[in-house]
Amino acid sequence: MFTPHTLSAALVMMIISAFCWGSWANTYKGVKNYRFELFYWDYAIGIFLISLILGHTMGMTGNGPDNLINNIHSTGMSNVVAALIGGALFNLANLLLVAAIDMAGLAVAFPVSIGIALVVGVVLSYILQPKGNIAFLGAGVACALIAVVLDGAAYATLPTAARSVSKKSLITCVVSGVLMGLWAPFMTHAMTRGNPLGPYSAAIFLTLGALLSCFVWNVYFMKHPLVGEPVSFSGFFHAPASGHLLGLLGGFIWGIGTVFNLVAAHFTGVAISYAIGQSAPMVAALWGIFIWREFKESGPRSKWYLGMMFLFYSLAIILVARANG
Repeated sequence: MFTPHTLSAALVMMIISAFCWGSWANTYKGVKNYRFELFYWDYAIGIFLISLILGHTMGMTGNGPDNLINNIHSTGMSNVVAALIGGALFNLANLLLVAAIDMAGLAVAFPVSIGIALVVGVVLSYILQPKGNIAFLGAGVACALIAVVLDGAAYATLPTAARSVSKKSLITCVVSGVLMGLWAPFMTHAMTRGNPLGPYSAAIFLTLGALLSCFVWNVYFMKHPLVGEPVSFSGFFHAPASGHLLGLLGGFIWGIGTVFNLVAAHFTGVAISYAIGQSAPMVAALWGIFIWREFKESGPRSKWYLGMMFLFYSLAIILVARANG
């Protein structure tokens, strides 16, 4: 299988991961009259398909024990179960994050959810796999947290950000953040304990867990949405082809980022790779600035927040990369 053999190669893969994680949601912006709960089925299928494609191409180079098929046959069932649980947790966290953004706005949902996810994911992954310099890693995570808060502050200055934040929306943000942070340590367990999963097989079981859990999480939210009216499956079959294609594309983009993040983690450790991958809000902000023009009516304070956000994210990437030594 293909894996990076230098820090620079691993860093490129982690930055691509952050770009993908921060970009996939753009596909939903191009969808019209297609509820997110229905769009999410296409997305979940897309993340599983791309993990299969990359696994059977990049993961099949060579005939050694790390080859995708050989690795799946040799790994332990506990590792497979851990990856499936990781996928199910990610899926629930992602659905809750979207609902939290709808209820509280980006200004609240991103700093709370992603900030909690960053700390939970890095700390628990490092405990399971203490790889890298903890001082540099801790400093990098602190800079990333500051950047997430600045990102939320920038969005809070927009005229469209004014809305009441309810107790329900805050609880949703917190639960989403904790769950979003938990899938990383489950993947750490799957990739480091016993007869571990390789990064490509781990990605396949992670995305399979996400897809299968849709029959629980997504079906529930279709019947009991946190925002809006209930939606039926008939809307999925009557959706335009463009909606389905954009959903699959969104899944492909997120899936590529996840595979690259896990492959880079094979070299750096999950804590470091996950920390850099969680630079995704910076990427999302770039889309908002240059493509969606979300900040065209913002004042100098918003621009200052954004500038400082990019500075702290850059510092975070440098420090976390330095943690690898």
